[in-house]
Amino acid sequence: GHGLSSGAPELIFVKNRSQADAWAVYHVGTGNAAHTILNTDAAQVTSSAYWGSFTPTTTLFKVGSDHKLNASSENYVAYLWHGVEGYSKFGSYIGNANEDGPFIYTGFRPRLLVIKNITSAPNNWMVFDTARETFNPIDQNWHLDTYVGQTTETDRDLDILSNGFKIRSDNGTLNHPSGNTFIYMAWGDVPFKYNNTF
Repeated sequence: GHGLSSGAPELIFVKNRSQADAWAVYHVGTGNAAHTILNTDAAQVTSSAYWGSFTPTTTLFKVGSDHKLNASSENYVAYLWHGVEGYSKFGSYIGNANEDGPFIYTGFRPRLLVIKNITSAPNNWMVFDTARETFNPIDQNWHLDTYVGQTTETDRDLDILSNGFKIRSDNGTLNHPSGNTFIYMAWGDVPFKYNNTF
């Protein structure tokens, strides 16, 4: 049982507390037949060993047989989220390999945004936010999967908008090659449904 009161999990991080295993990630954009690893730049891997081909429900999530999620007598922690209208959204988009990239509607202005190319590798988990940069385009980022500090990469631009975000890059971490799938996680600061846009 996951204890979320109003929806099925769309994002799950699981960590083995007893061993030096990597973080296992479930995302609604990959589904139950695949997984990603939070601390690597690898693409998604198709396997039932992580989530047992079970889609989380409003009451339960399940894990498979992989050591990162389910070893006998070892301790684990799981962090779970689901989308909340006007506050958080988890989804995916398809790249077009163009600097005039896709617009992704979230219904709010993202405060924190994480994007990952799950089709091809190596591609980092890219983190953007509006605390470090307050004007578009946003190009300061850091990576969840490396020890590298903040970088400013003008070839990895995006715009944070009042109701979503717009990709302004043809870089592989955000929008290349055409047809690749990118998952995202977005959390808002001013809920769009309750406030004026700015």
